[in-house]
Amino acid sequence: MTLDLFHAQLSSYRETTVARLLSAVPQREPQRYLYAPLTSYLSRSGKAIRPALCVATCRAFGGDPSAALASATAIEMLHNAFLVHDDVEDDSELRRGLPTLHAEHGVPIAVNAGDMLTALSVRILRENLPTLGPTLTGRVYDEFEHMMQESLEGQAMELGWVRDNRLDVTEEDYLRMVLKKTCWYSFIHPCRIGALIGTRGDIDPDRFNRLGSYLGTAFQIQDDLLNLTGEEQRYGKEIGGDLLEGKRTLMLIHLLRHLDARETARVAAYLDQPRAARSIRDTQWILDLMRLRGSLGHALKATRQLAGAALYEFTQAFRDVPESDEKRFLNQVITYMVSRDV
Repeated sequence: MTLDLFHAQLSSYRETTVARLLSAVPQREPQRYLYAPLTSYLSRSGKAIRPALCVATCRAFGGDPSAALASATAIEMLHNAFLVHDDVEDDSELRRGLPTLHAEHGVPIAVNAGDMLTALSVRILRENLPTLGPTLTGRVYDEFEHMMQESLEGQAMELGWVRDNRLDVTEEDYLRMVLKKTCWYSFIHPCRIGALIGTRGDIDPDRFNRLGSYLGTAFQIQDDLLNLTGEEQRYGKEIGGDLLEGKRTLMLIHLLRHLDARETARVAAYLDQPRAARSIRDTQWILDLMRLRGSLGHALKATRQLAGAALYEFTQAFRDVPESDEKRFLNQVITYMVSRDV
């Protein structure tokens, strides 16, 4: 599949998903303080990779893609809920190139809107009943519930490290957090749910766990790298935001192992300040140190190794699946996720 065809197919999945997302937003009051901000937020141009994985996997395993659309939409609705709450928790300023929901409407309205997005995601899952029947709908719901719990546990780990200014976080800790926060809901569960629907439950969904773990971790490290080295207009979020938020990325963890005592004390003092007190000068100093001590290169190498592992695990997870446009699309997702510059 050429890159143009891949992007065309991804765009098609996105358009279908966004239409379903917007149709799920109630038209009743209160519009100004709830549903109108949600409609505007859901209209922003995300990649919609999660619903694409769900629907494409369903179709690759011989299923009707329309049967997976409700589940795919529910996953994307929950993703948006997570983004709204993440931005409040991190005090982020930009999301998808525009002001975050709380920057535009205030924290209370944004938190409530995020809660409604979560409620709507669960409501959408009910649409599976007439299509999938009660047994398969129940299995999909169990997947969805596990996806939520793992994600929230991972978020708790990251928030706790920042709150307690933990300097002893290891790479193993980081990988465990990413598995929980990113891999399950962004890659593992979309594939698991799509395959369950595509085979009417006749599959062991654990076959996707290793693939999703490697791919999700590569994606997250690449995203962390882009946050430090990308272009804000293309990336859609503030460059250096992870440092300003004190997030324990792979690069920061690596850097903390390669500093002298004076440098460690200065970085610790930086991280111990509230975000508003962290200067651009100190942020740039830490970024320069990451380049000098090889932290950025270390992360890039890890991304490439994980991508290679994901490509191998793809051949295992889809070993008995006939060749198709969907299978080729899913294979190309791996390359796209770790080579993107936005």
